[in-house]
Amino acid sequence: MRRRRFVETIAAYAVLPLVGEPQPAPPITSAIPSTNERIPVIGMGTWQTFDVGRSAEGRARQRGVLQEFVDRGGRVIDSSPMYGSSEPVVGALLAQIGPRAAPFAAGKVWVPGKRLGVIQMEASRKQWGIPRFDLLAVHNLLDWEAHLDTLREMKASGRLRYIGVTTSHGRRHDLLEEIMRSHSLDFVQFTYNLADRSAEERLLPLARDRRIAVMINRPLDGGELFDRVRGKPLPAWAADAGMTNWAQFFLKFVVSHPAVTCAIPATTQRAHVTENMGAGIGRTPDAAFRARMADHFRTM
Repeated sequence: MRRRRFVETIAAYAVLPLVGEPQPAPPITSAIPSTNERIPVIGMGTWQTFDVGRSAEGRARQRGVLQEFVDRGGRVIDSSPMYGSSEPVVGALLAQIGPRAAPFAAGKVWVPGKRLGVIQMEASRKQWGIPRFDLLAVHNLLDWEAHLDTLREMKASGRLRYIGVTTSHGRRHDLLEEIMRSHSLDFVQFTYNLADRSAEERLLPLARDRRIAVMINRPLDGGELFDRVRGKPLPAWAADAGMTNWAQFFLKFVVSHPAVTCAIPATTQRAHVTENMGAGIGRTPDAAFRARMADHFRTM
């Protein structure tokens, strides 16, 4: 009995340091229209940032970035074979970190030809170290008809959960719109930010009408948005929506659009992850607040 009481006492003391410690606020989530599954509105992109090869320094840096992301409730991670060594680096770091919540793994196919696409997607899956992707999309519409056929087959057989197509840098919107109108998709991915709002004209309304989830790339315009506001203070009224820095201002504008499901900013700085993830908590700006944000940015 004394031994049992001793063990129970030690166990009780072991959890005491956790009591009262501040916990990260739960992330804002958005529903994927085709299933109503909810995912956090702030994800992580890996273009350039995770392309560090075997560099011990680069991997250590990106491990910190990824650790901060998952510690703050992040789940959606997007990558592509186009991104150099990003896929194997993401896979290796996920294995090291062992996040409590399974990541929402969003990959892509980027190669001409149906047969080569099948080979590439399987290679990507192994590099990620996952049993299956949550989402696979045709990257920048390369040979999209052949690859969409494959993705549909994979989804029907249970080897894939969601399918989609992507564009970037505001390109090929006419073709993307045509595909969205004529094909059944779970996701689309394209560029949208305060400096490039062209997607508001047709793509975002169409996605909402067609019940297609929207993943936004370049929500910070590759970092160029910060050049517009360098040395300028955040407006005092931004605090009303819980924004404390420009990254949150830019990201909250994007993810508060009613048709947007999530955004995938990329970074090499752990501190920037903390700022970015702050955009995924607290108040979501309404239409009037968004208009105020856009008007303010235009004057910068």
